[in-house]
Amino acid sequence: MRSSTHQPLAWIDGELAALEEQGLRRRLATRIGRQTARIVLDGRKLVNFGSNDYLAIAGDPRLAAAAIEAAGREGWGSGASPLITGHVKGHRRLERRLAEFEGTEAALLFSSGFAANAGAIAALAGPGDVVFADRKNHASLLDGCRLSRADVRVYPHGDWRRLDALMTRAGRYRRRLIATDSLFSMDGDLAPLGELAEVAERHDAMLLVDEAHATGVFGPNGRGVAELLGVEDCIDVRIGTLSKALGSAGGFVVGSRSLIEWLINRARPYVFSTAMPAPVAAAAMAALDIVRERPKRRQGLLARAEWLANELVGRGWNIGNTASQIIPLIVGEPAEAVGLAVALRERGILVPAIRPPTVPDGEASLRISLTAGHTKQMIAALLEALGELGPVR
Repeated sequence: MRSSTHQPLAWIDGELAALEEQGLRRRLATRIGRQTARIVLDGRKLVNFGSNDYLAIAGDPRLAAAAIEAAGREGWGSGASPLITGHVKGHRRLERRLAEFEGTEAALLFSSGFAANAGAIAALAGPGDVVFADRKNHASLLDGCRLSRADVRVYPHGDWRRLDALMTRAGRYRRRLIATDSLFSMDGDLAPLGELAEVAERHDAMLLVDEAHATGVFGPNGRGVAELLGVEDCIDVRIGTLSKALGSAGGFVVGSRSLIEWLINRARPYVFSTAMPAPVAAAAMAALDIVRERPKRRQGLLARAEWLANELVGRGWNIGNTASQIIPLIVGEPAEAVGLAVALRERGILVPAIRPPTVPDGEASLRISLTAGHTKQMIAALLEALGELGPVR
Protein backbone atom coordinates (compact mmCIF):
# COMPACT_ATOMS: atom_id res chain seq x y z
CA MET A 1 0.00 0.00 0.00
CA ARG A 2 1.27 3.49 -0.87
CA SER A 3 2.34 5.54 2.15
CA SER A 4 0.43 8.72 3.00
CA THR A 5 3.59 10.78 2.56
CA HIS A 6 4.12 9.65 -1.05
CA GLN A 7 2.00 11.98 -3.19
CA PRO A 8 3.75 12.40 -6.56
CA LEU A 9 0.83 14.37 -8.04
CA ALA A 10 0.54 16.83 -5.18
CA TRP A 11 2.07 19.58 -7.32
CA ILE A 12 -1.02 19.66 -9.57
CA ASP A 13 -3.26 21.51 -7.09
CA GLY A 14 -0.75 24.33 -6.82
CA GLU A 15 -0.41 24.62 -10.58
CA LEU A 16 -4.19 24.70 -11.01
CA ALA A 17 -4.41 27.46 -8.41
CA ALA A 18 -1.81 29.43 -10.36
CA LEU A 19 -3.83 29.04 -13.55
CA GLU A 20 -6.90 30.24 -11.68
CA GLU A 21 -5.09 33.33 -10.43
CA GLN A 22 -3.89 34.18 -13.94
CA GLY A 23 -7.35 33.74 -15.47
CA LEU A 24 -6.12 30.76 -17.50
CA ARG A 25 -7.92 27.82 -15.89
CA ARG A 26 -10.43 26.06 -18.12
CA ARG A 27 -13.47 24.07 -17.05
CA LEU A 28 -15.80 21.70 -18.83
CA ALA A 29 -19.46 22.56 -19.36
CA THR A 30 -22.15 20.10 -20.43
CA ARG A 31 -24.45 20.77 -23.36
CA ILE A 32 -27.92 19.25 -23.48
CA GLY A 33 -29.46 18.65 -26.90
CA ARG A 34 -28.27 19.41 -30.41
CA GLN A 35 -25.52 21.76 -31.49
CA THR A 36 -27.49 24.72 -32.85
CA ALA A 37 -27.49 28.52 -32.60
CA ARG A 38 -29.42 28.14 -29.34
CA ILE A 39 -28.13 25.68 -26.77
CA VAL A 40 -28.54 24.67 -23.15
CA LEU A 41 -25.15 24.68 -21.40
CA ASP A 42 -24.91 23.67 -17.75
CA GLY A 43 -28.65 24.20 -17.52
CA ARG A 44 -28.62 27.74 -18.94
CA LYS A 45 -30.23 28.68 -22.26
CA LEU A 46 -27.74 30.59 -24.41
CA VAL A 47 -27.40 32.03 -27.89
CA ASN A 48 -24.37 30.11 -29.11
CA PHE A 49 -21.53 32.11 -30.69
CA GLY A 50 -18.98 29.50 -29.66
CA SER A 51 -19.51 26.77 -32.25
CA ASN A 52 -17.52 25.80 -35.36
CA ASP A 53 -20.76 24.54 -36.94
CA TYR A 54 -20.46 27.28 -39.55
CA LEU A 55 -23.17 26.04 -41.93
CA ALA A 56 -25.53 25.08 -39.08
CA ILE A 57 -25.82 21.46 -40.13
CA ALA A 58 -24.38 19.58 -37.12
CA GLY A 59 -27.92 19.18 -35.79
CA ASP A 60 -29.53 18.62 -39.19
CA PRO A 61 -31.84 15.56 -39.13
CA ARG A 62 -30.42 14.43 -42.49
CA LEU A 63 -27.03 13.78 -40.92
CA ALA A 64 -28.59 11.82 -38.06
CA ALA A 65 -30.74 9.80 -40.50
CA ALA A 66 -27.69 8.91 -42.61
CA ALA A 67 -25.78 7.82 -39.51
CA ILE A 68 -28.68 5.70 -38.25
CA GLU A 69 -29.06 3.96 -41.60
CA ALA A 70 -25.32 3.23 -41.76
CA ALA A 71 -25.31 1.94 -38.18
CA GLY A 72 -28.07 -0.54 -39.06
CA ARG A 73 -26.12 -1.68 -42.09
CA GLU A 74 -22.52 -1.66 -40.85
CA GLY A 75 -22.76 -1.44 -37.07
CA TRP A 76 -21.05 1.28 -35.06
CA GLY A 77 -17.46 0.63 -34.01
CA SER A 78 -14.91 -0.11 -36.73
CA GLY A 79 -13.09 -2.55 -34.48
CA ALA A 80 -9.63 -2.16 -36.02
CA SER A 81 -7.25 0.20 -37.71
CA PRO A 82 -7.95 0.85 -41.41
CA LEU A 83 -5.02 -1.34 -42.46
CA ILE A 84 -6.38 -4.38 -40.60
CA THR A 85 -10.17 -4.70 -40.96
CA GLY A 86 -11.38 -1.23 -40.05
CA HIS A 87 -11.64 0.29 -43.54
CA VAL A 88 -15.20 -0.33 -44.69
CA LYS A 89 -17.22 0.45 -47.77
CA GLY A 90 -18.58 3.63 -46.19
CA HIS A 91 -15.05 4.95 -45.69
CA ARG A 92 -14.12 4.16 -49.27
CA ARG A 93 -17.22 5.93 -50.59
CA LEU A 94 -16.50 9.03 -48.53
CA GLU A 95 -12.84 9.13 -49.61
CA ARG A 96 -13.87 8.97 -53.24
CA ARG A 97 -16.48 11.64 -52.66
CA LEU A 98 -13.99 13.92 -50.92
CA ALA A 99 -11.49 13.53 -53.76
CA GLU A 100 -14.25 14.42 -56.23
CA PHE A 101 -15.37 17.37 -54.10
CA GLU A 102 -11.81 18.68 -53.75
CA GLY A 103 -10.83 18.00 -57.38
CA THR A 104 -7.90 15.74 -56.48
CA GLU A 105 -6.80 12.23 -57.39
CA ALA A 106 -7.35 10.72 -53.96
CA ALA A 107 -8.30 11.32 -50.32
CA LEU A 108 -7.59 9.67 -46.98
CA LEU A 109 -9.72 9.76 -43.81
CA PHE A 110 -8.30 10.27 -40.32
CA SER A 111 -9.99 9.98 -36.94
CA SER A 112 -9.67 13.76 -36.42
CA GLY A 113 -8.35 16.87 -38.10
CA PHE A 114 -5.64 16.97 -35.42
CA ALA A 115 -4.53 13.48 -36.40
CA ALA A 116 -4.53 14.40 -40.10
CA ASN A 117 -2.25 17.39 -39.54
CA ALA A 118 0.10 15.72 -37.11
CA GLY A 119 0.26 12.54 -39.18
CA ALA A 120 0.80 14.20 -42.54
CA ILE A 121 3.64 16.48 -41.43
CA ALA A 122 5.48 13.73 -39.58
CA ALA A 123 5.15 11.45 -42.62
CA LEU A 124 6.51 14.06 -45.04
CA ALA A 125 9.42 15.41 -43.01
CA GLY A 126 11.92 13.93 -40.59
CA PRO A 127 15.50 14.19 -39.38
CA GLY A 128 17.58 15.94 -42.00
CA ASP A 129 14.56 17.93 -43.25
CA VAL A 130 13.21 21.37 -42.37
CA VAL A 131 9.66 22.58 -41.81
CA PHE A 132 8.69 26.26 -42.01
CA ALA A 133 5.57 27.06 -39.98
CA ASP A 134 3.46 30.18 -39.51
CA ARG A 135 3.67 31.51 -35.95
CA LYS A 136 -0.12 31.28 -35.54
CA ASN A 137 -0.64 27.82 -36.97
CA HIS A 138 -3.06 25.52 -35.16
CA ALA A 139 -1.59 23.37 -32.39
CA SER A 140 -2.02 20.24 -34.51
CA LEU A 141 0.30 21.64 -37.18
CA LEU A 142 2.84 22.70 -34.57
CA ASP A 143 2.69 19.30 -32.86
CA GLY A 144 3.17 17.62 -36.23
CA CYS A 145 6.33 19.68 -36.69
CA ARG A 146 7.65 18.57 -33.30
CA LEU A 147 6.78 14.92 -33.90
CA SER A 148 8.52 14.94 -37.26
CA ARG A 149 11.92 15.54 -35.59
CA ALA A 150 12.77 17.78 -38.52
CA ASP A 151 14.34 21.19 -37.94
CA VAL A 152 11.53 23.72 -37.47
CA ARG A 153 11.68 27.38 -38.47
CA VAL A 154 8.76 29.58 -37.35
CA TYR A 155 8.10 32.68 -39.43
CA PRO A 156 6.06 35.74 -38.34
CA HIS A 157 2.35 35.43 -38.93
CA GLY A 158 1.50 35.75 -42.63
CA ASP A 159 4.92 37.22 -43.46
CA TRP A 160 5.82 35.47 -46.70
CA ARG A 161 8.75 37.84 -47.31
CA ARG A 162 10.32 36.81 -44.02
CA LEU A 163 9.67 33.18 -44.92
CA ASP A 164 11.43 33.71 -48.26
CA ALA A 165 14.43 35.16 -46.45
CA LEU A 166 14.51 32.30 -43.93
CA MET A 167 14.44 29.74 -46.71
CA THR A 168 17.18 31.54 -48.62
CA ARG A 169 19.48 31.41 -45.58
CA ALA A 170 18.61 27.86 -44.56
CA GLY A 171 21.31 25.29 -45.03
CA ARG A 172 21.11 22.20 -47.18
CA TYR A 173 18.27 19.87 -46.29
CA ARG A 174 16.94 16.69 -47.82
CA ARG A 175 13.36 18.05 -47.98
CA ARG A 176 11.67 21.37 -47.27
CA LEU A 177 8.06 21.76 -46.19
CA ILE A 178 5.96 24.88 -45.62
CA ALA A 179 2.94 24.33 -43.35
CA THR A 180 0.15 26.83 -42.82
CA ASP A 181 -3.50 27.22 -41.99
CA SER A 182 -5.54 28.83 -44.75
CA LEU A 183 -7.96 30.50 -42.32
CA PHE A 184 -6.48 31.11 -38.89
CA SER A 185 -8.86 29.84 -36.26
CA MET A 186 -8.33 32.50 -33.59
CA ASP A 187 -7.73 35.60 -35.75
CA GLY A 188 -10.12 34.88 -38.63
CA ASP A 189 -7.64 36.13 -41.23
CA LEU A 190 -6.49 34.39 -44.40
CA ALA A 191 -3.03 33.13 -45.30
CA PRO A 192 -1.36 34.67 -48.39
CA LEU A 193 -1.53 31.36 -50.23
CA GLY A 194 -0.58 32.78 -53.64
CA GLU A 195 2.64 34.27 -52.29
CA LEU A 196 3.39 31.15 -50.24
CA ALA A 197 3.00 29.02 -53.36
CA GLU A 198 5.52 31.22 -55.18
CA VAL A 199 7.98 30.94 -52.29
CA ALA A 200 7.54 27.16 -52.21
CA GLU A 201 8.25 26.89 -55.94
CA ARG A 202 11.27 29.19 -55.71
CA HIS A 203 12.82 27.04 -52.98
CA ASP A 204 11.67 23.63 -54.26
CA ALA A 205 9.56 23.06 -51.15
CA MET A 206 6.37 21.13 -50.46
CA LEU A 207 3.38 23.28 -49.46
CA LEU A 208 0.88 21.89 -46.93
CA VAL A 209 -2.31 23.87 -46.21
CA ASP A 210 -4.89 23.14 -43.52
CA GLU A 211 -8.35 24.28 -44.68
CA ALA A 212 -10.13 23.16 -41.50
CA HIS A 213 -12.06 26.38 -40.85
CA ALA A 214 -12.51 27.22 -44.54
CA THR A 215 -13.86 23.94 -45.94
CA GLY A 216 -17.54 24.36 -46.78
CA VAL A 217 -17.40 28.15 -46.32
CA PHE A 218 -14.98 29.68 -48.85
CA GLY A 219 -14.69 29.28 -52.61
CA PRO A 220 -17.30 28.93 -55.36
CA ASN A 221 -17.82 25.26 -54.47
CA GLY A 222 -16.97 25.48 -50.78
CA ARG A 223 -13.54 23.88 -51.06
CA GLY A 224 -11.78 26.61 -49.07
CA VAL A 225 -9.41 29.53 -49.37
CA ALA A 226 -7.21 27.83 -51.97
CA GLU A 227 -10.22 27.61 -54.28
CA LEU A 228 -11.20 31.21 -53.48
CA LEU A 229 -7.71 32.42 -54.45
CA GLY A 230 -7.36 30.09 -57.44
CA VAL A 231 -4.21 28.34 -56.19
CA GLU A 232 -5.37 24.78 -55.57
CA ASP A 233 -3.01 23.34 -58.19
CA CYS A 234 -0.05 24.99 -56.42
CA ILE A 235 -0.66 23.20 -53.12
CA ASP A 236 0.85 19.74 -52.65
CA VAL A 237 -1.05 18.68 -49.53
CA ARG A 238 -4.51 19.93 -48.58
CA ILE A 239 -6.02 19.00 -45.24
CA GLY A 240 -9.58 19.45 -44.04
CA THR A 241 -11.90 18.46 -41.26
CA LEU A 242 -15.37 16.95 -41.20
CA SER A 243 -16.09 18.37 -37.75
CA LYS A 244 -16.67 22.06 -38.46
CA ALA A 245 -18.75 23.31 -41.41
CA LEU A 246 -19.50 19.68 -42.34
CA GLY A 247 -21.01 18.99 -38.94
CA SER A 248 -19.61 15.47 -38.51
CA ALA A 249 -16.28 14.23 -37.12
CA GLY A 250 -12.86 13.28 -38.43
CA GLY A 251 -10.26 14.76 -40.74
CA PHE A 252 -8.95 14.12 -44.23
CA VAL A 253 -6.02 14.71 -46.55
CA VAL A 254 -6.45 15.15 -50.30
CA GLY A 255 -3.84 15.22 -53.04
CA SER A 256 -2.07 13.00 -55.52
CA ARG A 257 -2.51 9.25 -55.44
CA SER A 258 1.16 8.78 -54.56
CA LEU A 259 0.81 11.16 -51.59
CA ILE A 260 -2.16 9.19 -50.24
CA GLU A 261 -0.35 5.88 -50.69
CA TRP A 262 2.61 7.27 -48.77
CA LEU A 263 0.39 8.44 -45.91
CA ILE A 264 -1.30 5.04 -45.76
CA ASN A 265 2.12 3.56 -45.13
CA ARG A 266 3.78 6.24 -43.01
CA ALA A 267 1.23 8.42 -41.17
CA ARG A 268 1.32 6.95 -37.66
CA PRO A 269 -2.07 8.35 -36.49
CA TYR A 270 -3.60 6.56 -39.49
CA VAL A 271 -1.69 3.30 -39.19
CA PHE A 272 -2.12 2.90 -35.43
CA SER A 273 -5.60 4.31 -34.78
CA THR A 274 -8.94 2.55 -34.98
CA ALA A 275 -10.86 3.77 -38.03
CA MET A 276 -13.73 6.19 -37.54
CA PRO A 277 -17.18 4.58 -37.16
CA ALA A 278 -18.92 4.04 -40.49
CA PRO A 279 -22.00 6.05 -39.38
CA VAL A 280 -19.75 9.09 -38.90
CA ALA A 281 -18.62 8.79 -42.51
CA ALA A 282 -22.24 8.49 -43.64
CA ALA A 283 -23.14 11.71 -41.82
CA ALA A 284 -20.26 13.47 -43.57
CA MET A 285 -21.57 12.26 -46.94
CA ALA A 286 -24.94 13.82 -46.16
CA ALA A 287 -23.20 17.05 -45.18
CA LEU A 288 -21.37 17.20 -48.51
CA ASP A 289 -24.75 16.95 -50.25
CA ILE A 290 -25.95 20.00 -48.31
CA VAL A 291 -22.79 21.97 -49.17
CA ARG A 292 -23.34 21.24 -52.86
CA GLU A 293 -27.07 21.90 -52.86
CA ARG A 294 -27.14 25.01 -50.65
CA PRO A 295 -24.42 27.47 -51.76
CA LYS A 296 -26.48 30.36 -50.37
CA ARG A 297 -25.70 29.14 -46.85
CA ARG A 298 -22.01 30.01 -47.15
CA GLN A 299 -22.68 33.10 -49.24
CA GLY A 300 -25.15 34.45 -46.70
CA LEU A 301 -22.85 33.58 -43.81
CA LEU A 302 -19.91 35.51 -45.23
CA ALA A 303 -22.08 38.52 -46.12
CA ARG A 304 -23.44 38.58 -42.55
CA ALA A 305 -19.93 38.23 -41.12
CA GLU A 306 -18.69 41.20 -43.14
CA TRP A 307 -21.62 43.30 -41.91
CA LEU A 308 -21.03 42.33 -38.27
CA ALA A 309 -17.29 43.04 -38.54
CA ASN A 310 -18.00 46.53 -39.87
CA GLU A 311 -20.50 47.17 -37.09
CA LEU A 312 -18.01 46.12 -34.42
CA VAL A 313 -15.25 48.32 -35.83
CA GLY A 314 -17.67 51.23 -35.95
CA ARG A 315 -18.42 50.67 -32.26
CA GLY A 316 -14.78 50.79 -31.27
CA TRP A 317 -13.86 47.11 -30.96
CA ASN A 318 -10.47 45.79 -32.10
CA ILE A 319 -11.17 42.84 -34.40
CA GLY A 320 -7.69 42.54 -35.91
CA ASN A 321 -7.53 41.56 -39.58
CA THR A 322 -10.40 39.12 -39.72
CA ALA A 323 -11.83 38.39 -43.16
CA SER A 324 -14.12 35.51 -42.27
CA GLN A 325 -16.91 34.15 -40.08
CA ILE A 326 -14.45 34.09 -37.16
CA ILE A 327 -14.37 37.52 -35.50
CA PRO A 328 -12.08 38.10 -32.49
CA LEU A 329 -12.69 40.92 -30.04
CA ILE A 330 -9.12 41.53 -28.92
CA VAL A 331 -9.00 42.89 -25.36
CA GLY A 332 -5.47 42.02 -24.24
CA GLU A 333 -5.49 40.46 -20.79
CA PRO A 334 -7.02 37.07 -19.85
CA ALA A 335 -8.94 38.45 -16.87
CA GLU A 336 -10.63 41.06 -19.03
CA ALA A 337 -11.60 38.47 -21.65
CA VAL A 338 -12.99 36.13 -18.98
CA GLY A 339 -14.92 38.96 -17.36
CA LEU A 340 -16.56 39.94 -20.64
CA ALA A 341 -17.42 36.31 -21.41
CA VAL A 342 -19.04 35.90 -17.98
CA ALA A 343 -21.01 39.12 -18.38
CA LEU A 344 -22.27 38.04 -21.80
CA ARG A 345 -23.28 34.64 -20.44
CA GLU A 346 -25.30 36.37 -17.73
CA ARG A 347 -27.13 38.09 -20.59
CA GLY A 348 -27.84 34.75 -22.27
CA ILE A 349 -25.04 34.89 -24.87
CA LEU A 350 -22.11 32.49 -25.23
CA VAL A 351 -18.90 33.99 -26.66
CA PRO A 352 -15.84 32.06 -25.42
CA ALA A 353 -12.83 33.79 -23.90
CA ILE A 354 -9.63 32.82 -25.74
CA ARG A 355 -6.50 33.02 -23.63
CA PRO A 356 -2.82 32.03 -23.77
CA PRO A 357 -1.45 29.61 -24.77
CA THR A 358 -4.16 29.41 -27.46
CA VAL A 359 -3.24 32.97 -28.42
CA PRO A 360 -0.01 34.89 -27.67
CA ASP A 361 0.41 36.88 -24.48
CA GLY A 362 -1.37 40.21 -24.73
CA GLU A 363 -3.88 38.97 -27.29
CA ALA A 364 -6.60 37.46 -25.09
CA SER A 365 -9.93 37.90 -26.84
CA LEU A 366 -13.53 36.89 -27.23
CA ARG A 367 -13.99 34.70 -30.28
CA ILE A 368 -17.25 35.18 -32.14
CA SER A 369 -18.00 32.22 -34.39
CA LEU A 370 -20.81 33.21 -36.73
CA THR A 371 -22.92 30.46 -38.30
CA ALA A 372 -25.67 30.23 -40.88
CA GLY A 373 -28.05 29.56 -37.99
CA HIS A 374 -27.71 32.97 -36.39
CA THR A 375 -30.67 35.24 -37.02
CA LYS A 376 -30.65 39.03 -37.29
CA GLN A 377 -32.26 39.16 -33.86
CA MET A 378 -29.49 37.08 -32.30
CA ILE A 379 -26.80 39.28 -33.80
CA ALA A 380 -28.64 42.43 -32.72
CA ALA A 381 -28.78 41.06 -29.16
CA LEU A 382 -25.04 40.40 -29.26
CA LEU A 383 -24.30 43.95 -30.43
CA GLU A 384 -26.60 45.41 -27.77
CA ALA A 385 -24.91 43.41 -25.00
CA LEU A 386 -21.43 44.34 -26.20
CA GLY A 387 -22.49 47.96 -26.29
CA GLU A 388 -23.34 47.74 -22.60
CA LEU A 389 -19.99 46.17 -21.71
CA GLY A 390 -17.24 47.75 -23.76
CA PRO A 391 -16.06 50.24 -26.40
CA VAL A 392 -16.97 52.79 -27.87
CA ARG A 393 -14.16 54.84 -26.28
